Amino acid sequence: MNLLELLVISLGLSADAFAVAICKGLPIKKVNVKNAGTVGLYFGAFQALMPLVGYFLGIQFKDKIAAFDHWVAFVLLGFIGLQMIKESREPNPDCAEESDSLDFKTMLALSIATSIDALAVGITFACLQVNILPAISFIGFITFALSMVGVKIGNIFGTKYKSKAELMGGLILISMGIKILLEHTILA
Repeated sequence: MNLLELLVISLGLSADAFAVAICKGLPIKKVNVKNAGTVGLYFGAFQALMPLVGYFLGIQFKDKIAAFDHWVAFVLLGFIGLQMIKESREPNPDCAEESDSLDFKTMLALSIATSIDALAVGITFACLQVNILPAISFIGFITFALSMVGVKIGNIFGTKYKSKAELMGGLILISMGIKILLEHTILA
């Protein structure tokens, strides 16, 4: 997987965290580096940790699915992408009720919820034999940066960009799934 592909997947994965970061920015009276950094750190760390966990899970059964691993990648990325697109079309009353709390319990729950899809991507990485340490570092950094920006955008603009971020993230992940499938079937 080259750097551009990794960037595209990182942007797709970080879309959920970005959307939730926008919600976290709504009720904050004055956004500063500390509160934006807290959101970015939680989301970035979990977006890096979950693919690592998925990767180690994927390695356990990689040999058993080697003949159809490209289909696994396609299905996982496609499913995650479709879920994100579906979520982008639904009204989100939770965002309007978001508190400005950045306590451990709240941020842990949000971090896990926004990074479950990254677990599946980690399984895909194992199937594709991706060099995992640079990949998770890149994903974590991109998510950290976009989450910080999301807090500020939410504080300034409200929820205007939340559904667009989820829609774009879903389309990106579906596109990457199709690309992987084509590379291993038609273009092989």
